[in-house]
Amino acid sequence: MTSIDDLFKKPALPSNKRKLEATQDPNEIYKSAKLGTNGYAKNLARTATIEDDIEAGPSAPPEDEDGDYGPSAPDGEDNDDEEGRFFGGGISTSENHILDYMEGQESADIIPEKIDSSWLRKTALNFEKRISKNAELRAKFEAEPQKFMASEADLDADIKALSILAEHSELYGEFAKLGCVGSLVSLLAHENTDIAIGVLEVISEFTDEDVDAAEAEWNGIVDAMLEADLLDLLGANFGRLDEEGESDRSGVYYALSVLENLASRSEISERIGSDEKIMSWLVKRIQRKESQVSQNKQYSAEILAIILQSSSKNRQKFCDMDGIDILLQLLASYRKRDPNKGSEEEEYVENLFDALTCCVDDAEGKAKFLEAEGVELCLLMLKEGKMSKPRALRLLDHTLSGASGVQACEKLVEAAGLKVVFSMFMKKLDGSMTEHLLGIFSSLLRSLPPNEAGRIRTLAKFVEKDYEKIGRLIVLRREYASRVEIVDRQIREEQKGMGLEEREDMADEWLSRRLDAGLFCLQTVDVVLAWLVAEDAGAEKKIRGLLAERDEDLSAVRLTIQEQLDSMTGETEETLTKEMLNTLVQFLI
Repeated sequence: MTSIDDLFKKPALPSNKRKLEATQDPNEIYKSAKLGTNGYAKNLARTATIEDDIEAGPSAPPEDEDGDYGPSAPDGEDNDDEEGRFFGGGISTSENHILDYMEGQESADIIPEKIDSSWLRKTALNFEKRISKNAELRAKFEAEPQKFMASEADLDADIKALSILAEHSELYGEFAKLGCVGSLVSLLAHENTDIAIGVLEVISEFTDEDVDAAEAEWNGIVDAMLEADLLDLLGANFGRLDEEGESDRSGVYYALSVLENLASRSEISERIGSDEKIMSWLVKRIQRKESQVSQNKQYSAEILAIILQSSSKNRQKFCDMDGIDILLQLLASYRKRDPNKGSEEEEYVENLFDALTCCVDDAEGKAKFLEAEGVELCLLMLKEGKMSKPRALRLLDHTLSGASGVQACEKLVEAAGLKVVFSMFMKKLDGSMTEHLLGIFSSLLRSLPPNEAGRIRTLAKFVEKDYEKIGRLIVLRREYASRVEIVDRQIREEQKGMGLEEREDMADEWLSRRLDAGLFCLQTVDVVLAWLVAEDAGAEKKIRGLLAERDEDLSAVRLTIQEQLDSMTGETEETLTKEMLNTLVQFLI
């Protein structure tokens, strides 16, 4: 007996989101139905034979008085058939009129169905009837699927027809009030997984970021879905869909798409992160061994990174699941090996790094990272990696930063990381890698305990080889200061004639432009220089001498740090930084 699941199989999941592969050309289907395997028409009972005294083929039509055959060629058209191989047009005058009439009908304007409240109520009523009829027939003929398969096909068609609502988001609210959202979501528990997959696709379209829906409309339909236990049902479908089949693989993709759409609201993202089924499935999915990283594996890593970035509670739960150790194990295989450029695997690796980087911003994440020997892995990637090198450097920068980065800074020194990072600093690097190296230097000088071996060794790196690292810092400072000054001049020109209110409105945009020009890096360089001035007399003398080459002094460094102080608020983390900067400013006289 034919399996019900086989009746609703979908084509393979495409590379582009929510676009299915083209089905077979109807003309090809027609041809295959009319022609046999040998290429001849199937309805020919026999082939003609040729004998010496019998003329093969159809007899010629009778000649008229003019000797013409068939209808005349249309007026105004030249007859290019010089050898007379073809005769007539092949159709009669009446048939020609019929074809002309049909062409006119095809080109006539067709009035599209109006999608409004009246249409929605009628559609909702029919949809509920389809669900009830299918449930009734399934219960009555549970062992005889042929008796309910027609109702299942009708239900599947009605589900797909609902996708038109994504183009009419103004009806979302009424759709929810009619109870259809709850009915639609409930079908995720349908015995036929292809029905559930159809629902996943429609929900993905309803909640997609490309839908032109007002915030209230989007929130309304999403809240109705959540009230109908959407998250629980998503988790259940992750558990029952088998990605060995193309249809189920598509279903997993649509389910992940729904998660991505829902996670755009931070409170929903936090609910997703607290869902045991979903989080466990995501963690297992990114670990599944595949000969080639699939789209769903990459997408799972991306969703995990989004969820972790949105909430510290989600990161806490992930740490409790030993997620940090799992990510490090997955990334370890890319210490030397690079994924193919532009592949799903490359995106997968980037998503793993993103997920890990946001985790180490929290104190518990840093502790788990150190426990799993994450610093050592990063240093190996800095020495041996290619694609992984800049991402490992960024990860190390985040690990060492903040008040909770003391142990990480000490671990870097213990693992012989000073030689690695200072050697990189003297090479030609892109702007991003230079920024992260500056961040690492700033963290080391801030966090390493005074008079301890780690701090002494760090200071020694700055003064060795005739202060070459300090010389590099001054060169970078000049570059950043020059770029920021250009933007500052532009801003001063724009401020002319502006009122106070206009300036306040433009403040964020101006700050963004200054940061793009290198303001953050300039501030970081000056903090490092201030630490060196405060800690080492030889370093102070060198810095003063290098600044004097451009008629500058320590007041330029002081000005940058003072601007940073003025922009700070009273948050706990910033309070500690503010105290540190206030202390450093006193040495810049």
